[in-house]
Formats: sequence, C-alpha cells, structure tokens
Amino acid sequence: MAHDLTSQLDRDGIVLLPQLVTSPQLQKMQQAFEARLRHMAWNDTLGYERTEMYRHMIQDVLTLDQGFLSFALHPIVLQVLKEYLGPHFQLVETKGWRSLPTRKDFHGWHGDAWYDQKAVSSIPREVKLAIYLTDVRSGAFNYIKGSHRKQHPRLIPSHELTHIPKDMIMEVTGPAGSAFMFDTSGVHRQSTPVLEPRQAVFLNYHDPAIPLQREDIEYYRYHPLILNAAFLGNLTAEDQRVLGFGDKRNYQHGFERRRRHPMLEAMSRSLMEASLHLDQALYYPRRALSKARRFLG
Repeated sequence: MAHDLTSQLDRDGIVLLPQLVTSPQLQKMQQAFEARLRHMAWNDTLGYERTEMYRHMIQDVLTLDQGFLSFALHPIVLQVLKEYLGPHFQLVETKGWRSLPTRKDFHGWHGDAWYDQKAVSSIPREVKLAIYLTDVRSGAFNYIKGSHRKQHPRLIPSHELTHIPKDMIMEVTGPAGSAFMFDTSGVHRQSTPVLEPRQAVFLNYHDPAIPLQREDIEYYRYHPLILNAAFLGNLTAEDQRVLGFGDKRNYQHGFERRRRHPMLEAMSRSLMEASLHLDQALYYPRRALSKARRFLG
C-alpha cells in the first residue's frame, strides 16, 4: 500500500490516504483541539493565536492528544515519507487551524516557500500530512495535480492559471478524519467560499539540513518540536529520529520573537496590573466579611 501511495504522490504531488485514525482516536483529537479554540492564548490561558483575519491558529498540536502523535508516526505515513523524501526527513512543524466562514479569497494559490532559494539550486522536497477534524464540504483544500517540483515556490496570481483544465484541480472534500499528503512545492490553496468553520491539522516534514529562508529563521518557525512527555512512551529509535530527538541544528538559544503589537500588549498589561491591584485591595475586606458571615451563621 505504501509503495502505491508513494507512486501517486510522485506522479500527482498529492495523495489521499486510507483511514489512519480510529473513531475513538478522532473523537479525542477533536475534543482536545476544540478545547484550545475556546479562548485566545493570553496570560495564563492556553488557546489559539490570532495572526490573520479569517483563521485561528493552534501551535504544537502534538501536545494536545496522543492521537496526533500516533497519526504523525503512523507506519504507512513514515514509509511513504521515507520513499519520497529519503532517509533524513524529520517532522519539523505541527500546526492546526480553524478557518472562519467567509467569501473572501484570503488564501490564494501558492507553493510553500521555506528554503533559501539562493543557497539551493534544486527544488528540495517537503511534504505536509493533513487531517480534517470537521466535515469539509466547502473551503476545501485544492491542489493542481502535477504542478509540484516545476518551479521554486511562490504566490501564484490567478491569471497565470487560466489555462489549467478543471480536471487537473483536485478538491479534497470529505468527512472528519479524511487525511492526505502533498508536496508543498505544488500549487495549492484553501478554496472559497468557506460556508462553515473548517478545522484541520497540517504536519510538515523535510530534511532539516536544508538551509532555511531568512524569514523563517527570524520567526523561528522550524524550532525543535514541543512535545508532551505523557505521549512519548514506546517510541522506537526511528520515531525519536523523526521527532528530532537531540537534533540542535535549527535550535536558537535565547530566541526572542519580534513583538507585532507592542501598544496593544502594553494596554493589556496595564489593565491586568490594575485588576491585580484591585484584587489585592479587596482581599482583606472580603476575608473579614467572610469571617463575619461565618461567625454570625
């Protein structure tokens, strides 16, 4: 099965996968993902990040539930990756998104830029493994079959694709649990309109020895994976290698990300400090009132 899947991936740049997670696994993955979507990450609240208008992003999904780790290391997945990427690939990024309903084309056609195109003359291989956590009937993933490894990844204006036959565009709709793999150099997008919220996870695999583009180094996009110790029992040596155990090539000591909204951050911090001062000022009166109530029955 893995060899056939690899052949299709090599030919088309994308391949649909058989059911890789069980219904109980999928339910737990959905519950853990949904819990992070209830709040924006802030102060002591774990949640999603908001960096764009129409999507909520969840980082480090392997920390959420055992099912995500098992999915990332599924034997069929690893065999396809080994055949397609070679023996030195690693899992380098684990993110999920909730796409919000919209008719705006906010995520147009593109290939994923990630490597230093000045330092690399060829087109390195990178594969993303995706799974839908909700039923997807609109806003589905689109991929132009056979467009992979033809050019260095970039944004593709729609007018450059007017000659593409419709039967070359693969639209991946399906129920929750649907999974697929694709070569990220191929031309793809999230289609519009998005008529209902779409939740999906994308896991990214490539050879970490390939030099990264400056933008991703400055953002520290491909930092060593953040994992949950509770899920790491019974890993094989190959599993540990794929997860990057002990690999410090892309580790940045003391990294500090550039603040995008310093004024909003300062306002939020001031409001939080005012709230803490108020709580402290009211602590002893509240305590005295509580004692009085207990004394008076």
